[in-house]
Amino acid sequence: MRGSAPEDEKRFHRPALRRSVTAVAAAVLLLPLSGTPSATAGQPRTDGLQQAFTDAAARFHVPRSVLLGVSYLESRWDGHGGAPSVSGGYGPMHLTDARTALARTPEFSTGDQDARGDDARPRRKPAAPAKRAALPAELPARLRTLATAAELTGLPAGKLRTDPAANVLGGAALLAAEQHRLGRSASGDPARWYTAVTRYGGQDDARAGRAFADEVYEVMRHGQSRTTDAGQRVTLAASPRLAPDAAQQKRLGTPSDRGAARKLECPWTVACESVPAPYEEFGDGDYGNHDKADRPEDQRVRAIVIHDTEGSWETTLKLIKDPTYVSWNYTIRSSDGLIAQHVPTKDVAWHAGNWYINSHSIGIEHEGFLAAPEAWYTEAMYRASARLVKYLSRKYDVPLDRQHILGHDNVPGTTPATIPGMHTDPGPYWDWAHYFTLLGKPFRATAGARGGLVTIRPDYDRNQPVYTGCAKPGDTCAPHGSTAVRLYTAPSESAPLVRDVGLHPDGSDSTTGVNDTGARATTGQQFAVADRDGDWTAIWYLGQRAWFRNPHGHRVAVNAKGLIATPKDGRSEIPVYGRAYPEKEAYPAGVPYQSVSPLPYKLAAGQEYAVGGRMRGDYFYAPTFDVSKHAIVRGEDVYYEIQLGHRVGYVRAADVEVRRSGS
Repeated sequence: MRGSAPEDEKRFHRPALRRSVTAVAAAVLLLPLSGTPSATAGQPRTDGLQQAFTDAAARFHVPRSVLLGVSYLESRWDGHGGAPSVSGGYGPMHLTDARTALARTPEFSTGDQDARGDDARPRRKPAAPAKRAALPAELPARLRTLATAAELTGLPAGKLRTDPAANVLGGAALLAAEQHRLGRSASGDPARWYTAVTRYGGQDDARAGRAFADEVYEVMRHGQSRTTDAGQRVTLAASPRLAPDAAQQKRLGTPSDRGAARKLECPWTVACESVPAPYEEFGDGDYGNHDKADRPEDQRVRAIVIHDTEGSWETTLKLIKDPTYVSWNYTIRSSDGLIAQHVPTKDVAWHAGNWYINSHSIGIEHEGFLAAPEAWYTEAMYRASARLVKYLSRKYDVPLDRQHILGHDNVPGTTPATIPGMHTDPGPYWDWAHYFTLLGKPFRATAGARGGLVTIRPDYDRNQPVYTGCAKPGDTCAPHGSTAVRLYTAPSESAPLVRDVGLHPDGSDSTTGVNDTGARATTGQQFAVADRDGDWTAIWYLGQRAWFRNPHGHRVAVNAKGLIATPKDGRSEIPVYGRAYPEKEAYPAGVPYQSVSPLPYKLAAGQEYAVGGRMRGDYFYAPTFDVSKHAIVRGEDVYYEIQLGHRVGYVRAADVEVRRSGS
């Protein structure tokens, strides 16, 4: 295994509790009422979520801004209809009850399998799928806060899970209890609640708690206002001069004290730990679970690939430690945004199922489930991920756009045979629009109607296309906001969906299946406009016109401009590829030639496709554990990445003309 085990760090220990939870509950509930009239314990107000925060703050003497800030970072104030997050958290305050949540979780696989994507090596046997997530007999504190909230408030667990006002009351009780355990008064000054907030957000990890609290205070400084998924408007007024109590920060350690984060490839503003992936030789000349490299000196990092784990945090960390399994560079925990780094970014992880993409990308797994629309991602995870991606973008000069920040579901197959088996995470429920807002690159119109391109951008909450197959094949998935729009063969929702001849080589139609990406365009992707008809827009997609409904007043795409690629004059059609490998003549003796097989899509004369980048063909030859036998093959062939369909593709520069759209 390369590198050392995670070095010892100063742990964040709670002082020994001298009182039971019941005793603390009694002390908290006996706090006198003051300020705004509020509901009595056990009877939270239900006349608006904003009022619920006011009532809970007054009842437990927690500053309302602290309560609103913590809740925003947990859930953006959404209740999700009483459904749990991927880490078993319920309601606006993300009160966790993992055992109850597990009963609602669909079956899932144990993550990405056979993700090296190199036809030159034998394919790994996939790990056996796990039918249900396994929980330890004693749950970590971060996975069982709802039970404590029930004791503190006297409210039944069911009410705390499903009633947003009760849930807010439970969160306030937890914060007040933490402040009480610290021996501090229930101060009205938000600055003096910093340590209590760290404990709320990081019950099991001091670093995660501090990063969580820092983000909460950032939210309070800037303020927020939004309409929740239940249609209620909630506002947190900005406090630009707010800063945590300096003495509390010093006792917990300042960001500059976070030695582990500094030694890892993470920004200092997140909680980051090392869980190394093994680089080991085993069996009959086989090895795993990644390849040594020296990026960007030997190869450029062009993309960052967003995955979901399809398993719990604990399961995912077990898998990354297995040298016979595959690998990825980072995993991010849902409950608090804790980041674990596994593979140095200079090395090549086996995560994307496409060796060319692996060689030029960094893979980030997010604790979550593609086919569980109700199992929502926390704001803490979105924000930690965005901070990490911005850091990596600066480090490797990766543009922050959807041509370079890819989902695993946007990675192309390398040959026709591999297309049906390509992974589909993070899927239609990952909120790309919110994610790119956090990245500082929100999707906006960049041109008028004659710009020639559109950027897909539906309203996530209002856009709820029907999906099937989340729990059982053919069953309709629970209604939920989605990042994708449906594509039809004609400007009518009664028309057939467009076909993906690679995904469905038998000639069958695309479906509404949650894993069927054949007729789907996703937020942030840019496509060349092929036609318009009233409320409908057609784009060039997999060699055909694909129509989506784009009504005035409820647009699901905005106008854009940029570079487009179109077949050169005199070419009736051109091929498209799933990788940008060099020409045969570039391969030296001892390195087997890797053919560049055309995919089963033909781009006809007159069709146009948005260009994502230009690159010269190369191939990373890494067949053995012995790095002295590795090689980089560089050719003369030049390629352009294009937005082919739901997935990207590559065309040879010799086959296309590249020009500004709309010209």
